[in-house]
Parts: sequence; C-alpha cells; structure tokens
Amino acid sequence: MRMIKGLWRWRQNSLRRKTDLAEAYAALVAAVLILLAAPAAGWAAGSLAHGALERTAQEQRAERHVVAATVVKVLPQPPIDSDPETASARDAQRRVLARWTGPDGSSHQGTLGARAGTDPGERFRIWTDDQGGLRARPLDPATTATHAVLAGIGAGLATAGLVDGARRLVVWRLMRRRYAQWDIAWQRAGQDWGRADADS
Repeated sequence: MRMIKGLWRWRQNSLRRKTDLAEAYAALVAAVLILLAAPAAGWAAGSLAHGALERTAQEQRAERHVVAATVVKVLPQPPIDSDPETASARDAQRRVLARWTGPDGSSHQGTLGARAGTDPGERFRIWTDDQGGLRARPLDPATTATHAVLAGIGAGLATAGLVDGARRLVVWRLMRRRYAQWDIAWQRAGQDWGRADADS
C-alpha cells in the first residue's frame, strides 16, 4: 500500500524526478509480481513435486515388500554416547542378528535395528526388495504431501526473493544515477553557490 501511495504522491509533484517515478513504478511492479507470481510458482512447484513423489511412492510400493524377520540373538550395545540426542535414539533401538526369507524364497541374515526389549525368537516386520535385500519403507501419502508443500513454499519464497532482489537492484541503479545527476548539478552551480554577491 505504501508503494501505491508513493506512486500517487509523485505523479503530479513538481519536484518529481524521473528516477523518483521509476523507483515508485519498480516498487509497484515488484509488489504485483510478489502477490501473483510467487503463489503461482509455489503452486506449480508443489504440484510438480507432488506428482513426482507420488510416482516414486507407487514405484516403491510395487518394488518393496513387508516380510517377517526373526531375531536370532541380541547384539551388544555400542559404547555409550555422550550426546543426549543420539543416546536417546540408541536407547530406543537394539541391534539384533535376524534372519528372514525374501519374497523370492531366498534366505537372508543380517544385523538390524529392533525396538528395545526385543528377545531372541521374536518376529518383527521389515521392508525388502524382490530379492530380499533390505530397503527403507516406501513413502506414505502424508510424507509425499509434506514434501510437496515444502517444495511449493520454498519455490514461492524463492520467487518473492528474486523479485525483491531485482527491485533492489533497480533502486540501486536509480540511486547511482540520481547521485551522478546531483554531482553534475553541483558542478554547474560552480564555486559561487551561497555567496551573497553571486547572480542566482
């Protein structure tokens, strides 16, 4: 709103310079672009990201399978970590030696993370590929939506930042031109400026 008031104020002002009007128009154009282009860029980026993440999630769900792993033995905990954040995560998980059968019928054994209190013989679910190799859990709809929203917000903010950066560059150039014009005007005024007997 301040930009519109500034533009209106300079419209008929006799002291207005061309750079003043250009600066006000640059602010108005930047405001319009931020209000229109930034949300459009955010929506477009979010939609594209959501589509790509949905396709990835579908591929992961097609390629990954839940199988049951059986705890063979509980492995000793690693040395105590002095960092409280990693220590709390370490306390909630136990390293176990487990075996499982892949979707293709192949047998596997390896070290896995299991919840604390897991005993030998207990079963828990893991995600594998078609050959029984360990994989992360596929993306769920909430995760894909969150990532898409974050991508949209980031694109919108980046667009607004670029527009504002361009406006600041234009204003900087206008200020340099304005100072150059002032220097020329002062040189024309000469050494007699302010003297009582100068013809002015």
